[in-house]
Amino acid sequence: MKRTVLFTLITLLTINLGMAKDLAPYIKVGTSSESNEELTNKVTNALKSKSFTVLGNYHPENNKNLSVITFTRNDLKATVVKVKDRGALAAVLKVALITKNGITTISYTNPEYIFTAYLRDDYNKYSGYLTKVSNDLKESLTALGNDFSTFGGNESSETLKKYHYKVMMPYFTDPIELKKFNSFEEGIRIIEANLAKKKGQTSSVYKLIYTAEKVAVYGVGLENKQNGEAKFLPIIGQDHAAALPYEIILQDNVLTMLHGKYRIALHWPELTMGTFMKIMSTPGDIENTLKALAN
Repeated sequence: MKRTVLFTLITLLTINLGMAKDLAPYIKVGTSSESNEELTNKVTNALKSKSFTVLGNYHPENNKNLSVITFTRNDLKATVVKVKDRGALAAVLKVALITKNGITTISYTNPEYIFTAYLRDDYNKYSGYLTKVSNDLKESLTALGNDFSTFGGNESSETLKKYHYKVMMPYFTDPIELKKFNSFEEGIRIIEANLAKKKGQTSSVYKLIYTAEKVAVYGVGLENKQNGEAKFLPIIGQDHAAALPYEIILQDNVLTMLHGKYRIALHWPELTMGTFMKIMSTPGDIENTLKALAN
C-alpha cells in the first residue's frame, strides 16, 4: 500500500513538472530599415488582419527611437475579464519598435507570459481561447519578420503564477490602492479629466472600459524627465519597451495599480539587485504620479 501511494505521488509530481515550462517576457519579430511611421502602419494593418484593434501608441521617454503600439481583441477582452482579480490587465498587449543606428527591432510582449502571470491559476481554465490569441498574433506579425525568438529572461510557468522578485517583495496579489471613489462613474470622470490635463506630467496612451462589469484599464505614459520613463528606462533596459505604458485599473469604485517592485521585476526578470537599487525610488515615484490622477 505504501509503495502504491509513493508511486502515485511521484507520478503526480512528474506530471506537474512536465506541465511547467519556461517562458520569456518578449518575442522578437525581426528588424527593418523602414521608418517608424511606415512600420507603425504595417504593424497596425498586420494586427487588423487577425481582427486585433489598436487602442493607442506613443513614444516612451518622448524618445522618437522608441515606439509602443497597444492593442486588444474582442475574444481576449471577453475572456480575461472573467478573472475577477484584475484579470482585465491582461487584455492589452503591446508591440515595440526600437531603433538603433537606423535599424528598428520589432518585438512584442509574450502573451503566454503575461496571461500566466496575471491570470495565474485561472489561466488553465481559458488556455484554449488564449492560445488562439497567441497563435493569431504570431501569424499576423509574420508580415514583418520571421525570427520569433524569445528574450528578456526566463521564468517557469509555475513560478510566474506566484511571481515575486525576492523574499519580502510584493506579488500580483499585493496591489496598491490609489483611491476609493463614490462610484465607478465618478472614478471614470475624475481619472479622465486628470489625464486630459496631463496631471503629473502624464499622457493617456489607451483606455479600455467594460461598462457592464464596471472595470476600466488605462495605459499611462510617465513623462516627467526627473522621475518618469526618461529616468528609469535607460537604466533597466530600453529593449523591454513593450513593457510600457504603466497601467491603472478601476474595478467598481476602487482604483489600483500593480506594485512597482512587482511589475518592473516581472517585465525585467533579469535585473540584478545592483541595477534595481539604481532605480530604488522609481516604484514610489510611479505610485505618487498615478495617485495624483485620482485626486
